[in-house]
Parts: sequence; C-alpha cells; structure tokens
Amino acid sequence: MRSPARHSLSRRDLLAAFLGIPVLAGCDSQSASVPPAGELVGAGIELGHALRDNRFRGAIPATWQSSEVVIVGAGVAGLSAAWRFSRAGFHDYQLVELEAEPGGTSRSGSSRAGKFPWGAHYLPVPQSDNRALITLLTEMGVVSGIDDQGNPQTEEQTLCRDPQERVFFNGAWYEDLWFAEGLTPEDLRQFALFHAEVDRWTAWRDGAGRRAFAIPVDRGSDDAEVVALDRQTMGDWLSERGITSSRVRWLVDYACRDDYGLTVDQTSAWSGLFYFASRVSAPGAHAQPLLTWPEGNGRLVAHLAAGAHGRIDSGWGVAEIRFADTAEERATSSPLEIVAANSAGAVRGIQARQVVFCGPQFLAPHLIDGYRAARGELVREFHYGSWLVANLTLRDRPRESSYPLCWDNVIYDSPSLGYVVNSHQAGVDRGPTVFTWYYPNCAPEARAARVTLEQLGWSDCAELALSDLERAHPEVRSLVERIDVMRWGHAMIQPRPGFVWGAARRACAIPYRGVHFAHSDNSGVALFEEAFYQGIRAAEEVLASRGIAFQTMLN
Repeated sequence: MRSPARHSLSRRDLLAAFLGIPVLAGCDSQSASVPPAGELVGAGIELGHALRDNRFRGAIPATWQSSEVVIVGAGVAGLSAAWRFSRAGFHDYQLVELEAEPGGTSRSGSSRAGKFPWGAHYLPVPQSDNRALITLLTEMGVVSGIDDQGNPQTEEQTLCRDPQERVFFNGAWYEDLWFAEGLTPEDLRQFALFHAEVDRWTAWRDGAGRRAFAIPVDRGSDDAEVVALDRQTMGDWLSERGITSSRVRWLVDYACRDDYGLTVDQTSAWSGLFYFASRVSAPGAHAQPLLTWPEGNGRLVAHLAAGAHGRIDSGWGVAEIRFADTAEERATSSPLEIVAANSAGAVRGIQARQVVFCGPQFLAPHLIDGYRAARGELVREFHYGSWLVANLTLRDRPRESSYPLCWDNVIYDSPSLGYVVNSHQAGVDRGPTVFTWYYPNCAPEARAARVTLEQLGWSDCAELALSDLERAHPEVRSLVERIDVMRWGHAMIQPRPGFVWGAARRACAIPYRGVHFAHSDNSGVALFEEAFYQGIRAAEEVLASRGIAFQTMLN
C-alpha cells in the first residue's frame, strides 16, 4: 500500500529543491505522475525514533532470557561478528535487530522482475592481504583459488558483466565515467595530473611499509603526511594542484557522492584520495574488478544470515543497555541487561555477559547507560548522510539510441547517482527489469537534510525518481509498473574534514564496560569491507577476553 504524502511542497518546488529541474507554470500537477502501485518500505522510523527518544527507558520486561553475548544490530557488522563467533566454535550469542529483515543498507528486495538491492550493490575483489574477506568469499564459492601472487581467483559469473557503466551527457549515452565526448586538451592534461597524484599515493609507503590508503582503513598508514590530508576538503586539494577542469572535478565529485554522500567540497581530501588509491594494487593498475549480483550485496547478507539462523531476533529494537550496580551483581555471570521493544509496545529482557554494539554511534548515548556522560562530546563528531533509494519495476526497457544499457547508468548533470539494472548481471537484456535509483542528500547541514527527506511521502519520492530518469528516458513513465521507496535517514557515516583522523572515531571504538563496538562508522567510511572488518575485530576482542583460543583473521 502507498504511504500518504507528508509534505506540502508543490511539484515545482520539489523538483527544484532536489533535482534542480525547473517546472513551467501551469505544469505543476502530479495527477499523472505516479505509477499504478508502490509503497514506502523499511526502515522502522517510528520505532527507531521511540527508542532514540527513550520512550521505553526504565520499562520492566515481561520476560527474560539469557545469552553469553548479545549482538545489537544485524547489519553487515553484526552478521560478521556472528560469522566470526561461529567460525571460532562459539555459539552462545544472540542478535537483536530492529528491522524485519537483517542486512542494514546491504539488504535486498524482490518484485516480479527479480531481486534487487536496497543499498550497497557491489564489492571490489579483495586484495591478497584481506584474508578474512577472501575466506568469506571462498566459503560462498565466489573465490575458487589463489594465484601464485596470492591474489584470489573469482568465478567469472560473479564479476560485473560488460558493459559496466555509461553516462548520459548532452542528450546521448557514452561508455565509462571518463568519456571522450567534449573533452579538451586541457581536460586531458589535468586528468593525467590527477592520476599521477593517485599513482604517487598508491606507491607511497611509510617507514613500517604500510600503504597510505588500505582496505580495511586500520591497515593504512597514520604517518603525519597522510593524516594531514584529512584536514582539508578534496575540492581545496584539487584547487591547490591547479585541477580546475569541470570534467575532472565532476568525476571526483561523483566518486565522493557515490561512496560518502558528500560533494567534493564537503569530503576530506584523505577520503577523496582513499576512493581512488585504496582499490588499486599498484601504480598504473586498474581498480580491482567488481563482484555483483542482481540483489547486490544482499547476496552476501543472505549467506552471513544463514550462518546465524535461529539466533536473529528481528523486529526488536534495543531500548536500553544497563549495567549491574553492585559488586555482588557485577560478579554474576550476567552483569549486563539488554531491554528490547517491538512496534506493538511489548518489552523483553536479555541478561548477558558482553554486548557487541553494531548500531551507529549516534544511538549509543540514547541506549547505553552512562555513555552520554562518558563519550557524548565525542559522539557529536559523527555525522551521517541521508539517502533516497527507489526501485522501479519496468514492464520493458526504454528505447536506446546510443550506447546500450549497462549495469551502472549515470546522468551527468543530475544530483542523483543514476541507477543500476538488476537483470544485467543475469544476462537478461529484454523484457521486465528493475532500475534501482539512488539519491544522496548532500545538503550542507546533515540533520536538516534528513528531516526534509523524512517528510517526503511516497508520491514525492516517486516523482523525484521519474523526473530524474525521464531526462534520459522520456518514455519511462509509460513503462513503470510500480515504484517502491526506501528513505535511509542515517545511511552512512560522512568523512568530512578532520573526522577520519580525529580523536573521536578511534576513541569510540574502544570497549566500554563490557560493550564492544562494531560499525562502519568506526572506520570513517561506509563500505561493506569496513563493516565486515569491524564486526570481526569486535568479535575477536570478545573471544580474547573470554580466553577462547583462536587464530586472528585480521593480520
């Protein structure tokens, strides 16, 4: 069913505010703009806000359970912590997840045209030193072997199928994000200058032999020369080097919006360079090839969730994590109490010895007793971007008159990221398909942007997606059967200047009174690899504290 509009913006104001599209006077009606069906789905905003606002604080649970370890949140970090526990032979854990389904921003959905992503939709093939991720992909059958240089060999059908990406520019589609149409000699000179800088940083090593930029982030260098990059914006860094070409800056800006939900003038230079240098094994080499599936990273989520089958309690949001008050209580086997609530108002409790907190840091002061006083000032340094994702089920493909439909399709002059096509990886080039359209809200003030996004109703969101897509596909409205929409209020951590190498990020990763923290915001960049790493890191902290023998997967 559709969610009613919550917003009074006219169509003219809506399109101008979000897409920069002018609407002529007299053409403001939305009566013919929406498809026959669609709805707003996830995330549990109402219950999430009730938990944030402490409406269940002090509630007395109707029932109690016990578990040695409780994992709060079944996103990628939480599922990865569970995966690590299971591989170490430790099974006395329980996951508590607010949403009806696990996976967080890597979850997926389906329609009559097949599975599709609701967020993250690809994973670069890991480099040889990322043993934990290679182990997971081997377990999934994605990695079939290791070559003589230690690099994983992947199954061909999991690599992103060609053609991979195209850009709509001046009325036609062109292959690749760096496309030849309209380039000047000065554009080419500045592009070469930019890539020379990326190659320099790719080759760079500190005194300990560490790369400047590595995945996971914790494997990279903290040398002063590298850390200094985090104190300025990527836009300023480009300007200092005379990189003023609109085409080069568009490419870098797109990268920042794609991975961080920030513009080139909002992203730290460290993060901007991380995007280009961390995915390259050596100077001059191509970026690591991409793994993808019709449902995007939902394929990875499904595998991780299957390993935790029977231990995921969905639809329950943690309202409070409290600690034993007396020395006698602290000496018991369950010194922590986790209180959870559901959308019906039911409250239950779990007694545990330790917690792996896999929610974003902004929730911790609301849920963990004493955390606001201990780290509240640090948590204020964490800022999160909001996103709009629309999945459009089409009965057929739009007509193409230039470069053909790709997996990733970008509109050059749009603030959106364009769309990915769910059927492309399956090799289906005709008939019904799903376009997954992404819009990062890059407004200057993150909280105001989030509030504005949450006020949009289904028809507003559907109109934004359709109006943006019809720039490149004028007949798209006649092809759409339904549009389903997800509004991600806190989609990802924003690596603004000073955050990645500031004190807050690292301090908030340190355990607090038996609570261990695991979320991609502890890395400073919201990648699957980082959430996976943080989950494993926290799980290994717990295993070590319990005296359980294991061989680390992180070195």
